[in-house]
Amino acid sequence: MKALALFLIFFFSLTYYGYAQFISDDGEYHVAAGALISGTTYAFVYSKTKDKNKAFWYGLGASALAGIAKEVYDSTKPDNHFDTPDVAATVVGGLTACVTLSLFVGNKKRNRAKTSALVN
Repeated sequence: MKALALFLIFFFSLTYYGYAQFISDDGEYHVAAGALISGTTYAFVYSKTKDKNKAFWYGLGASALAGIAKEVYDSTKPDNHFDTPDVAATVVGGLTACVTLSLFVGNKKRNRAKTSALVN
């Protein structure tokens, strides 16, 4: 599921823009903001539900929503337009945070069971 989401983002960026480097000048800030928003949302949802799948999708959705909302707001300013690569950069940051957190969060029971089995 996670690999599919990553593939779709990568495929969309290649087919829509025709090149792999789609991050703009301030793209680093978009990646960092997406990671921060997504990580915070992931942690909050996981602490309430203990469901890694739900936390992953809520975190990714929050970063996408934040990126789209920011670009819609920016497009209302004079001499500015909706910048899709900035939205993609925000989503990539969110995806990075969600994948990282889903790999390392919530594995305590499984690790304890393996450790206790090895000790006994």
